[in-house]
Amino acid sequence: MKFPRRKFLHLAASAVALPAISRLAQAETYPSRPVRIVVGYPPGGVTDIVARLIGPWLSERLGQQFFVENRPGASSNIATAAVVRSPPDGYTFILLSSANSANVTLYDNLNFDLIHDIVPVASIGRDGFVMVVDPSFPTKTVPEFIAYAKTKPGKLNMATSGAGSGSDLYGQLFKVMAAIDLVAVHYRGVANGLQDLLAGRVEVMFLPVATAIGHIQAGRLRPLGVTTTSRRDVLPDVPAIGDFVPGYEATNWEGLGAPVNTSPEIIAIVNSQVNAALADTAFKARLADLGGEPFPSSPADFGKFIAEDTEKWGKVIRAAGIKAD
Repeated sequence: MKFPRRKFLHLAASAVALPAISRLAQAETYPSRPVRIVVGYPPGGVTDIVARLIGPWLSERLGQQFFVENRPGASSNIATAAVVRSPPDGYTFILLSSANSANVTLYDNLNFDLIHDIVPVASIGRDGFVMVVDPSFPTKTVPEFIAYAKTKPGKLNMATSGAGSGSDLYGQLFKVMAAIDLVAVHYRGVANGLQDLLAGRVEVMFLPVATAIGHIQAGRLRPLGVTTTSRRDVLPDVPAIGDFVPGYEATNWEGLGAPVNTSPEIIAIVNSQVNAALADTAFKARLADLGGEPFPSSPADFGKFIAEDTEKWGKVIRAAGIKAD
């Protein structure tokens, strides 16, 4: 379907254009009770970790607890639906990620409309994946892998953490742009695919840097390239895939959203504090440990980014015929 980009941008921009006498009064006392950040995944993943980084920062600066509530399921759609149904009073946020933009195309029957029902608040971080193979695999660089794959069309298996997951989409984009034929093998979650990669039952996988780094450092996986446009601080010797496949970029991102009609003044308060965190040396170092980097923006700019990201992955999903599990 065609993504209604203009409507999303209008929604983001309208956050500063509504009559606000009562909302100004509300913002002056905000927050007056604990605030929840809903995460659509179990504890321990990158999205959850980012939420648990920004929560204490907001708690300390705004004087009330910002606590994380994990509501996993359906690639964060259960959590997003719960936030959509919440009062737009500034006391419920959703930790959005790149999965949300992909879900717009992956799922045909969502019971919410991301464009109309969630307003962008603040982007937080961008992090990359890394293309990895078993150390015994006969290639050590991206160009070598591409050349080898061209001699074995349809015979190399690419593990993913599920149809439409980041590992799947980033691999599908690589396949198309490198003009090679890899067979996507979908697993239920990262752990199962990683297990088969380590055992040599599949040949390649695109993994979050934070997930792969320990195995790379221990010599259990060989990194070929990162999906971001530049090298990651935690993997300084691993080049960007785009250095060899011009134009390739696949970036995972995280940010806060809120129910539509949340006060623009409250959104501005939270956006300002998130951007302050992203300028903090210690906070930036924690993001770097995850293979990420700060991603400051205004609510309107964050909305524009989500629109562009959704459009990009929508094209990949439709071209590859991917359907959610």
